[in-house]
Amino acid sequence: MANNSFSLESIYNWYRNLIQNPKYRWWVIGGTLLYVLSPIDIAPDFIPFIGQIDDAVVITLLATELAGVLRDRAAAVKAKKVDKTVETDDMVDVSAVEVD
Repeated sequence: MANNSFSLESIYNWYRNLIQNPKYRWWVIGGTLLYVLSPIDIAPDFIPFIGQIDDAVVITLLATELAGVLRDRAAAVKAKKVDKTVETDDMVDVSAVEVD
């Protein structure tokens, strides 16, 4: 039997998968910023301290996931540069060969 219960982990996984998808990334970033700036929240902002907790959690989640995306992109770019270096090291410059 499948577990279809509502959990914070399922929301986190859904958010993480969306932000890692380049097709939806900007929509997720915009929606997150709109949620933070909106006075309509899970915990209303007019309640001192409690109202800012959900905003802080959402901003932290956004920052963490974007840092992961940027880290993955930097690693991919670095790997691509290493591949190009290996390819050029294997080449032989035929113009440098002296013919008698």
